[in-house]
Amino acid sequence: MSSYRAPIRASSHPAELLHGKLVTREQGRWDEARRAWNLAVDQQPAAVVFPASVEDVIAAVHLAIHMGLDVAPQGTGHNAGPLGSLEHTMLVRTDAMRRVEIDPESRTARAEAGVVWLEVVEAAARHGLAALAGSSPDVGVVGYTLGGGLSWLGRKFGLAANNVEAIEMVTPDGRWLRVDRDHEPDLFWALRGGGGNFGVVTAIEMRLFPISHVYAGWLWWPIDRGAEVMHAWQQLTQSGLPDELTTVGRYLQLPPLPEIPEPVRGKSFVVVEAIHVGDPAEADQLLRPLRALEPVNDTIATIPVQDLTHLHMDPEEPVPGVADGSVLSHLDDRAIDELDRVAGVGSGSPLLSVEVRHLGGELRRARPQHGAISSIEGDYVMFAVGVTPTPQAHAAVSRHVEVVKEALVPWTARHMYLNFAETGRNARSFWSEAAHARLRRLKATVDPANRIRANHPITPTS
Repeated sequence: MSSYRAPIRASSHPAELLHGKLVTREQGRWDEARRAWNLAVDQQPAAVVFPASVEDVIAAVHLAIHMGLDVAPQGTGHNAGPLGSLEHTMLVRTDAMRRVEIDPESRTARAEAGVVWLEVVEAAARHGLAALAGSSPDVGVVGYTLGGGLSWLGRKFGLAANNVEAIEMVTPDGRWLRVDRDHEPDLFWALRGGGGNFGVVTAIEMRLFPISHVYAGWLWWPIDRGAEVMHAWQQLTQSGLPDELTTVGRYLQLPPLPEIPEPVRGKSFVVVEAIHVGDPAEADQLLRPLRALEPVNDTIATIPVQDLTHLHMDPEEPVPGVADGSVLSHLDDRAIDELDRVAGVGSGSPLLSVEVRHLGGELRRARPQHGAISSIEGDYVMFAVGVTPTPQAHAAVSRHVEVVKEALVPWTARHMYLNFAETGRNARSFWSEAAHARLRRLKATVDPANRIRANHPITPTS
């Protein structure tokens, strides 16, 4: 196994070995340096480092040790809220580490820690390959994958974390490692679904799949047909769908912004998103019950697979927002009625989007060599989000996200999916009891001082 420690000279201050940028509160770039993608999160670290290389990451970790600081790795900061106070923490921003390598023969990609999904999917598509990317083009590959990785292609191929071949990282004591199934297998297991608790990941190598096009798009209806459409969608998801088809039922309230197309600007809808890997004729047959409800717009068509990163219409620039989610064990008619009550017409919801994604398929089947998240036990996952440009909006959106979650408590599964939890949770809510105990033991071995900070922390066993 490859492993080395940075060449720290006894006469050198660790900062002298750092070639990337070190930003402190006294400098002019401070506000820009500490900014998370979610602009509602006010990060106040002790210092921010922008490493340009693996050697820089090693130097940054040694500098943090020298300064008596914890280390919080961060790529984009999409889910930075649960990090909490960073008063005694160095924020290690990996934005500058952006190299992507595609090996078409082995069908793998290697992405450095600052790479976002759009960069991987576009590079892979040039070789007729697809990655298990998320729904937002500028979500970081590393954070997404360490948290499990829920892709539009997940029902067919499983969690992104369980399709990782190798991970390169800097340990809490400043060593570089490349871990895989044969080298540090316990650490490899923990990293794939245990979040960013075990070190600073500098690159990930993952599998790609021979897919160049998919059949995907939206079916739109006015929001006052929410209950009718969502009941039909629920019945569709429980009809024995093939793993090749993924669907999302969603309430959407679009703001009156000029960048939104005029026909839908400032209007509210219930929509179903559909993504099918395979013969469009098969998808058309499966979607007949929904099309029979006569949507006002039907955009489902064959598209290049890289266009999936824009399908969900997630914001592609930093915005202030509040969001949270729940894994749902199942849905029944009463659950849909409750969802429509808190998200549909007449609900008074200030939320931009309340979505329910159909899971199952390979997402629910535990693989023999899985990581810390073997599968997602529920059949669905709900995610609610609102934009919060003012304190008043922040308060209203925060309250209503909780209203949606509370309404669905009777159908909420025991374990939550890490990446859709944007508030602090008890760590036991993410993993099985056995997996959580194993993660804590490994944390005590790898990071006994609990120096590495993650948005959903694992406390080492004492």
